[in-house]
Amino acid sequence: MAQALRPIELFDDEATLAREEEALRDAARVAEALLFAASEPLDETEIARRLPDGADVEAALARLKQDYADRGVTLTRVGRKWFFRTAADLGWVLAREQVEQRKLSRAALETLAIVAYHQPVTRAEIEDIRGVAVAKGTLDVLLETGWIRLRGRRRAPGRPLTYGTTDSFLMQFGLEQIGDLPGLEELKGAGLFDGRLPKGFDVPQPTDDASLKEDEEPLEGDAEAALELDYLQEPDAPEEPEALEE
Repeated sequence: MAQALRPIELFDDEATLAREEEALRDAARVAEALLFAASEPLDETEIARRLPDGADVEAALARLKQDYADRGVTLTRVGRKWFFRTAADLGWVLAREQVEQRKLSRAALETLAIVAYHQPVTRAEIEDIRGVAVAKGTLDVLLETGWIRLRGRRRAPGRPLTYGTTDSFLMQFGLEQIGDLPGLEELKGAGLFDGRLPKGFDVPQPTDDASLKEDEEPLEGDAEAALELDYLQEPDAPEEPEALEE
């Protein structure tokens, strides 16, 4: 007996595309719900864990970001973390009181810039670049703002602490990733480098990879205690302890 022939589906491609579109829409809705309910930015790994099996987290977040591009809140990415924030041009609507702006001291700004571009970096390396000792107060201010963190210890005599930036640093300065920091040509264009630069001078390509480098080892114990110990029995630094200036 002849086997019945299976009808040829002429619209298989359209049906597949429709299913993929529906799956993407469902994944974007789940991601939207997660992000709205979250009290802090969510990592892509955490979002992916909660999406339906086989869902493309990057495509879902890209769709969601596009959907919110022209709305009162926008989807923002910092590193691998995502969160909703008020659209930049509507911040004034929610402002209920005058926020007092306070500026970092020059020493703190210089130290922050060195950490951002040279991380992981030790205090001795910061001092070598700045040409002046770094007061503990300067590092305290930057640690309290949450813009820098203790990464670990350098595999070197004395096992000095290493410093790096945080996601809060990226958020504060509107960066998606540390590689968005301006390079030498951009700094020149902004007028931050006037005159002739030393021969061979260059701005390093920054990286804030959270994993420890080969010459780093994990930080053990309390971070604050580690910083205190790092300054223990140090001679008084010629630089005054730094605090936020009015």
